[in-house]
Amino acid sequence: MTVLEPFGARLRRAMDERGPLCVGIDPHASLLAEWGLADDVSGLERFSRTVVEAVADRVAVLKPQSAFFERFGSRGVAVLEKSVAEARAAGALVVMDAKRGDIGSTMAAYAESFLHKDAPLFSDALTVSPYLGYGSLKPAVDLARESGAGLFVLALTSNPEGGEVQHAVRSDGRSVGATMLAHLAAENAGEEPLGSFGAVVGATLGDLSSYDLEVNGPLLAPGIGAQGATPADLPRVFGAAVGNVVPNVSRGVLRHGPDATALRTAADRFADEVRAALAAS
Repeated sequence: MTVLEPFGARLRRAMDERGPLCVGIDPHASLLAEWGLADDVSGLERFSRTVVEAVADRVAVLKPQSAFFERFGSRGVAVLEKSVAEARAAGALVVMDAKRGDIGSTMAAYAESFLHKDAPLFSDALTVSPYLGYGSLKPAVDLARESGAGLFVLALTSNPEGGEVQHAVRSDGRSVGATMLAHLAAENAGEEPLGSFGAVVGATLGDLSSYDLEVNGPLLAPGIGAQGATPADLPRVFGAAVGNVVPNVSRGVLRHGPDATALRTAADRFADEVRAALAAS
């Protein structure tokens, strides 16, 4: 298996060269309708191709949401495979938003599906859920290291329901979310210029100063745009770790389709706003 340069190093370079923006590819039914597309495989393919062609040559990261492709069965997954390959060929890193989480051989199979270099859905990184215990992610961690890929572990998510698990306090006095961050810091120890094992931390969460977000890895930050957070919020939310934040925008860019120029303009505007916020921090 061909081994890539570690994901963290590739991501750091892409963020420095293109800015740190991540654009989601979320072809849910309402967006397809807004674009004037049918809620079928043809509409899915047109939507995904348009987004990739519009922004894959200019943003650091594209993040397809696997569920919106899987709902069309094997033909939808085929569209996802093509979208991933074309996005990577255009220079964007692809984070597969599949939030996989299981134990043993099942977790290993999920890892093989997205993190093995020869897999049809190979992606530069994968979102994973650690809530069967962080150790359950070991097959994905090991294969990511082997292939030069990365992981984004759900730690402090932007959905309001997440708090009942992530803010729960363990017997050692540390919250579950803080425990996940500590595991990631250990995974990334000594890695330069950036570790490959990141956390998902919502940009809508406000003051996170009680959490140690400096895990020497990237922080994927959903919530910019439609969920209410703005690039200007990033320094306040992420503090000293803001330089490693990868803010994710989905509907804030996608609603400007199907016009490719409008999609590019929206992505460029968000990228400029993120750069300005970071420069002012």
